[in-house]
Amino acid sequence: MDTVKHQKKNTSALKKSSSAKNINHYTNVRGLPSIEKIVSSVEDTPRPISTQIIGTIPEWINGNFLRNGPGKFEIGNHKFNHWFDGMALLHQFKISNGQVTYKSRFLSSDSYQTNKEHNRIAISEFGTVTMPDPCKNVFQRFLSRFESHKPTDNANVSFVTYKGDYYVSTETNIMHKVDPETLETTEKVDWSKFIAVNGATAHPHTEPDGTTYNMGNSYTSKGSYYNIIQVPPTKKTEDETLEGASVLCSIPSVDKTKPSYYHSFAMSENYVVFIEQPIKLDLLKIVTGKLRGKSISDSIFWDPKLNTIFHLIHKHSGKVSSIKYLAKPLSTFHQINAFEEDGFLIIDLCASDDGQAITNYNIQNMRKSGEALDEVYNTLSRAFPRRFVLPLNVDRETPYNQNLITRPNSIATSVRIAKNKVFCTHEDLHGEDLHEYGGLEFPQINYHKFNTHPYRYFYGCGFRHLVGDTLIKMDLCGKRMKVWEHPGQYPSEPVFVPSPNATEEDDGVIMSVVITPDEDKSTFLLVLDAKTFEELGRAVVPVNIPYGFHGTFIATA
Repeated sequence: MDTVKHQKKNTSALKKSSSAKNINHYTNVRGLPSIEKIVSSVEDTPRPISTQIIGTIPEWINGNFLRNGPGKFEIGNHKFNHWFDGMALLHQFKISNGQVTYKSRFLSSDSYQTNKEHNRIAISEFGTVTMPDPCKNVFQRFLSRFESHKPTDNANVSFVTYKGDYYVSTETNIMHKVDPETLETTEKVDWSKFIAVNGATAHPHTEPDGTTYNMGNSYTSKGSYYNIIQVPPTKKTEDETLEGASVLCSIPSVDKTKPSYYHSFAMSENYVVFIEQPIKLDLLKIVTGKLRGKSISDSIFWDPKLNTIFHLIHKHSGKVSSIKYLAKPLSTFHQINAFEEDGFLIIDLCASDDGQAITNYNIQNMRKSGEALDEVYNTLSRAFPRRFVLPLNVDRETPYNQNLITRPNSIATSVRIAKNKVFCTHEDLHGEDLHEYGGLEFPQINYHKFNTHPYRYFYGCGFRHLVGDTLIKMDLCGKRMKVWEHPGQYPSEPVFVPSPNATEEDDGVIMSVVITPDEDKSTFLLVLDAKTFEELGRAVVPVNIPYGFHGTFIATA
């Protein structure tokens, strides 16, 4: 492993044990520093401000680096409960000729405007239930308990593109079209006005021609369905949004009233891969949540008695493979890549063996310190990069009870256990040294050139804390790592930007917004040489920025 600007920090190996309260402990870390300021509310900065350049920002980088994430964690005297609940704050780093300006703007969502108007949390979020309006009489407040949760339009997860337009998205049926230059909200778009879905992920996949695929759930009298969505690449009229979107196929949930939660999916050249994992949504609890004063997060549970199921859907025909690929219970939020080679579909993803982490990221936990903070971290299962290899040509001649993988040097297995069932085990895409860095999440690749194709490199954040505290480059040739780290600095999702006339996969830079909770107004945009992982430069922003989720880079001429 190569370590760049590496100052070693003691962490223990990831060993699972059980406490007296029957709570799993995956690490035994002590002395974690407080990161409370990472989830502190800030004001937006709608007018561009200059940044201080340290080092050199390559002059060939011209465009907008956009980021999305929560920026306001309380409204009036009311506080949000979960990290995912904070009001969406959109960020823009405009890069031109080696200089960088910064601005930010709160998303003008209905949730934000309604909360602001009432000076309280008036719209329920993932982990926060709105309380009855105190201006209503007792009977009106009682009746309001029987109303169902309205879906939030607080799109604080990512920037996505459809038909060349930019949107911000969460996981409900509402997105917002935004102007990437001004960060202003221009239109609210409801998926359910175009296709029969109750929401869609914030992680669509896009083909080179602009055709976009996504997934969304639908709930009917016959049960819950997972829907594969296709959106055409171009607009027929200038004011179009999702016109022409269609449902390629619908997959029934194994449990009609308890569908799986999923944050994203994978895509190869010919297939969409949906992973039905044992993180479950209890629909009855969700429907009655407001009556019981419970949020959606209280209706999510982990069922380790269930296997994970990989569903393969042919992108062009919409046909669902009759073969179900099973694996032991796992939790995955982000896939790295997927591609087809020699009759196999290879899917790489970040996964852990426990699915309870999502409910532990409440703001109270993230603001803890001392032993209480250590306890939160140690009870979270870490995510590591893994590879599954799925044989595509399973037919009546395919043998049972033997490994079907014939790829050289692969230690993943796939064994046919029934007519339409293949049980798979994974190969680790890392060495033992990644354990020292708490696993890896927020994976990114050279997407435009290598998504759905064989590739060599991926990038992510190491997690020796509740949020990323290192940047990691993984080389699949030898599973070697390069690491960027500095104590007290917390980098966000790395985004790869290719250099002009690039000839190799890692010709380019990595961009990441680095949060510095121990230093006031010293957040910075970091630019690394993607090949060497050495720092090229940084742009220091004279305002505080909370830790965000996802972003994208838009190149300009």
